Amino acid sequence: MTRAPTWLAQQASDTYTQVGEDGMIAAVFDVLGEGSRWCVELGAWDGHTYSNTRLLFEQGWSGVLIEADPERFAQLQGNYAGNDRAHLLCQWAGFSGPDSLENVLARTPVPEDFDLLSLDVDGNDLYLWDSLERFRPRLVVIEFNPTIPNDIEWVQKADPQVNQGASLLALTRFAQRKGYELVGVSDWNAFFVRREDYPKFEMIDNSVAAVRTDLKWETRVFQLFDGTMVYEGNTRLLWSNGRIRPQRLQALPRWARFFHDAQHTPRRRWIPREIYFKALELRDAVAPRRNPR
Repeated sequence: MTRAPTWLAQQASDTYTQVGEDGMIAAVFDVLGEGSRWCVELGAWDGHTYSNTRLLFEQGWSGVLIEADPERFAQLQGNYAGNDRAHLLCQWAGFSGPDSLENVLARTPVPEDFDLLSLDVDGNDLYLWDSLERFRPRLVVIEFNPTIPNDIEWVQKADPQVNQGASLLALTRFAQRKGYELVGVSDWNAFFVRREDYPKFEMIDNSVAAVRTDLKWETRVFQLFDGTMVYEGNTRLLWSNGRIRPQRLQALPRWARFFHDAQHTPRRRWIPREIYFKALELRDAVAPRRNPR
C-alpha cells in the first residue's frame, strides 16, 4: 500500500499529547511493529501534560523520563508513583561528557535499540540527538521550529541557555546523515524512522515540502522596490502570543523608502534635496546598493 506524503498527519489524535502525536506514534508502530516496548522522553514535564509517552506507559511499556526542573520533576514522581517500569531522572542532559544524553541513558536499563525517543527541550533537540552513538531508537519524535519556512536550513548554536530551535529542513538533513528518514510531521514535531525501516512505509514522497503542507505558523518576509519590508503569514509570536507589527519592523523609516537607481528619479512626491540625499545615505548604510545590470 503506497502512502501519501501527509498520511501520518491524517492519523493524528490526542489522549495526552498536544497536537495529535498519540495517534501518529501508534500509526508508525502499526507499520514498524512493536519491538522492545521501551521509550525515552527528554523534557518529560510532569509525565502527563502534553506527554508523548504517557499513553504508552498505560499500555504496558517501560521507559526513561528525564525532567530537569525540580518542581515539575516532583509532579512527575507523583504521577508515576508505584510504577516500576518508569525510570525517572531529574537532571540536565548535555551534548558531551559524563552528562551527555548517551551517558545518561547508559546508566539506565533502556536497551540500545529502544522503540521511541521523544525530544522536546525547546531548542537544543538536534544536538542531544546527535550525542547518541550506541543508542539507536526506531522512532524519533523531535520538536522543530514551525515558524521557519520549509526551504530554510537553520539551527541554533549548541548552548543550553539558548531556546530558538531548528528548522524542519535542518533536522531532516541532519537525520539523513544519521541514517534516518522523515515519515511525517505534526504542527511542531517531526517523525523519523531508521533508513532500513523506511521502505515499509511505501511513501510516494518524503521531502520536506511534500510532508509539511500546513504552513499556518510560518512568517515570511520580503522587500519591495522602495525598501518596504512586508510580513506575510503568521503575525503572532508563537510562544509569547505577542503580535508582529510590520510598521515597527522596517529597515528604513517611511520617509527614506522610495525607489532610486542611476536611471530613475524617486518614484514619489517631490521631497527636499537634502532629505533625498539623507535617505540615500541611510539606505546605503543599511545595505550598500548593488546595481544588478
